[in-house]
Amino acid sequence: MRLLFAGDVMAHTPQLTAARTADGQYDFRPVFSYLKPRFAEADAVIVNLETTLSPDPPFSGYPCFRTPASMADALRDAGVDMAVLANNHCCDAGERGIRRTARELERCGIRHTGVFADSIDFVARNPLLFERRGIRFALLNYTYSTNGNPVPKGVIVNRIDSVLMVRDLERVRRDSVDCTIVCIHWGVEYERRENGSQRHLADLLRRHGANIIIGSHPHVVQPFRADSLHAVFYSLGNFVSNQRWRYSDGGLMAEVTATRRPSGRMSYTARPVPVWVLHPGYRIVPPEVGDTLPMAPAVRAQYERFMEDTRRTLGE
Repeated sequence: MRLLFAGDVMAHTPQLTAARTADGQYDFRPVFSYLKPRFAEADAVIVNLETTLSPDPPFSGYPCFRTPASMADALRDAGVDMAVLANNHCCDAGERGIRRTARELERCGIRHTGVFADSIDFVARNPLLFERRGIRFALLNYTYSTNGNPVPKGVIVNRIDSVLMVRDLERVRRDSVDCTIVCIHWGVEYERRENGSQRHLADLLRRHGANIIIGSHPHVVQPFRADSLHAVFYSLGNFVSNQRWRYSDGGLMAEVTATRRPSGRMSYTARPVPVWVLHPGYRIVPPEVGDTLPMAPAVRAQYERFMEDTRRTLGE
């Protein structure tokens, strides 16, 4: 079965302007329109939602993200199944923002983990368990920080802590799952290579049972490492944002195929799929669309530069 992971879903102020309709509403569905066929082919699609959601204004971009709830509708309509929420912007709108984000995702049938309204929610969603094609998965999610914003009383945000993460992984083992996924918000922004801390932490997670590790936060693509037993994507970069400078104007989707062998043992194959954000409109463009999509020469040059940069980063 096929898992598809996407990077940072952000909504800077120019994106809000682009999504505003004539009647004053916000429509983000065009952003994901080129991806629907690929999402439909996957058994599960998981994104890093790096903003909070609200049904009511005021809305805002950086530094404290507060995005119209119609973003959840757009993700649902595109085919997104799950969102991980533990990142440095999860507390941008305080307790109310955390609860509203969870409520809007649940309204759209999008499951989530990493940030929890209370201890009962934590027990229910940490790990987030799901099954596809008879294979049982556990999804865990952690962040390095909340940008100095205090975690509201009673709310739980999964932080990067080796003792707590090992505890969670040991508990997953007792849940008799077939595959453990860790989505982790780590690393240094705009660094195009993983650092020693990321490598050390990935090794720790693998030793204690993580099979697939998906990194976010640097906002640029970093390398990945994979064999038949594990896949580590150090950073998927931006899925959609208003960051337009070199290396930040796109990202990766991580396509991981999980197979149960006749012996019962799991094996994995991993493939990176680069995506680029077409401006204006902020449409996410996969290569099967972008390679033939009509573009002005200057825009075509930006697209091709991103794709070439990404191939070099990945060692292709």
